[in-house]
Amino acid sequence: MIQIETIFDIIVKGFIIGVVVSAPLGPVGVLCIQRTLNKGRWYGFVTGLGASLSDIAYALLTGYGMSFVFDYINKNIFYLQLLGSIMLLLFGIYTFRSNPVQSIRPASSNKGSYFHNFITAFFVTLSNPLIIFLFIGLFARFAFVQPGVVVFEEITGYLAIASGALVWWLGITYFVNKVRTKFNLRGIWILNRVIGSIVMLVSVAGLIYTLLGESLY
Repeated sequence: MIQIETIFDIIVKGFIIGVVVSAPLGPVGVLCIQRTLNKGRWYGFVTGLGASLSDIAYALLTGYGMSFVFDYINKNIFYLQLLGSIMLLLFGIYTFRSNPVQSIRPASSNKGSYFHNFITAFFVTLSNPLIIFLFIGLFARFAFVQPGVVVFEEITGYLAIASGALVWWLGITYFVNKVRTKFNLRGIWILNRVIGSIVMLVSVAGLIYTLLGESLY
């Protein structure tokens, strides 16, 4: 029988992973903000939706790849969680130091269809396979891939990742649309620094708790 606590734990972990993967303002994040400002909120949202679909594809690829080495994961969970925390810390530092404004492209006068905005974001995200390393770090840090997990729990976990991503894109497009008259290039830069700082703080906390033999998540 599936325990409610286990399902809740999977949902929380998946949701956090979905948000963390989506939050940094790389090329797709900046594209989403641009389209929200230039075309409207829902054009920005379908851009995020396309990115989310690509992220889920990479999440499935990562998860099922790791499932083939369950025994290794179980025997080395301490070191894998350390590695996961370090990878997240490096990712947070990279996000903090990066300048997403450089990804801004000239605004197009043609809005295009929702499908066109969706599919372009999907392929832009798909063209960056390095996202797999971020998923490996997150899955290791949160012990997301576990042996003996039933199909329902697997589906729930990946749906939770998708939900976290969708909530992020809904939230960021709503926020940008509300402050569109005040949101500028500096706002994008500041937002990226805030996100990078949060990722670094969470990764450092995870690293400390792992070294102390405690569980943060």
